[in-house]
Amino acid sequence: MTASISDTLLQWYDAHARDLPWRLPPGHALPDDPAWPYRVWLSEVMLQQTTVAAVKPYFAKFTQTWPSVAALAAAPEDEVMAAWAGLGYYSRARNLVKCARAVAARGGFPATEVELRALPGLGDYTAAAIAAIAFGQRAVVVDANIERVTARLFAIAEPLPGAKKPIRAAADAITPERRAGDFAQAMMDLGAQICTPKGPRCLICPLRGACRAQALGEPEGLPVKPPKKAVPERRGTAFWITRGEGRDVWLVTRPATGMLGGMRALPDDGWSARVDGSGASPLEGAWRVLGAVRHGFTHASLTLEVRALEVADTPPGEGQWWPVERIGEAGLATLFAKAASLALA
Repeated sequence: MTASISDTLLQWYDAHARDLPWRLPPGHALPDDPAWPYRVWLSEVMLQQTTVAAVKPYFAKFTQTWPSVAALAAAPEDEVMAAWAGLGYYSRARNLVKCARAVAARGGFPATEVELRALPGLGDYTAAAIAAIAFGQRAVVVDANIERVTARLFAIAEPLPGAKKPIRAAADAITPERRAGDFAQAMMDLGAQICTPKGPRCLICPLRGACRAQALGEPEGLPVKPPKKAVPERRGTAFWITRGEGRDVWLVTRPATGMLGGMRALPDDGWSARVDGSGASPLEGAWRVLGAVRHGFTHASLTLEVRALEVADTPPGEGQWWPVERIGEAGLATLFAKAASLALA
């Protein structure tokens, strides 16, 4: 059964693989090019908790700006963070720089899953994906799509996260020795296009005959997820400080650790540690309330009031004046980009 599952899925993948800028065509020989593992690694980091559609323009921009891991390793971290702005989960960008520098120092990416896992920011999934896709190693790759496909294929009804171990064991059982990278990407495509979280398209699934959840008539109920926790509400204030009749705005760089670490931002009142924003202003003056923006994080939902003040002198503390007409080039995180849009509306 396991051999027929992998063979059937690879045949389907050969005909239906998604055309993605970081992929080779199905069955294509791995290129002898150091840029190949770099592109695989970059795409896998970007795709963590992010859609393919959102990643495509960022992948194109990064590979054009920094076409090799050595080029990325040599880039100033603030430039990389600015280029990442809007993609979210900013710790990924900081780890991206750390990993690029570690890889450049050792002269290239290691080919084994164990060595890859030792690099900064690479967990089990990313190390396995790079080993399989970039180097043709047999590695068991389990992302959210593969987890869902496998749970349904074998009708693994134990709730997550307890089900992760049997799901991985089942994925291991069907992973072939050859074309493990294509197999992993085939499972990803099947989960993204057919075995979707809701409304799976079972009638056209190539694995329909082998799927135990389909036979039981309850594929959509797997995998069993724990109940979602209530997301707490946070409030805070951002400050739009300008000079020269609004020509320049004062921007700061957030601390390297913590929420949105290392990103350029508007000054704020320390909302990340408060249930209710204090609204404490960094300067005395006649502040104008411009309105509020909302933004959802993984751990909380935030309402950020935006206040504005025109000043003649440079505010205390570290920061920089940024031309308002070029605010789109500042690399603001999405939260502060929303606040800037409100100020400019």
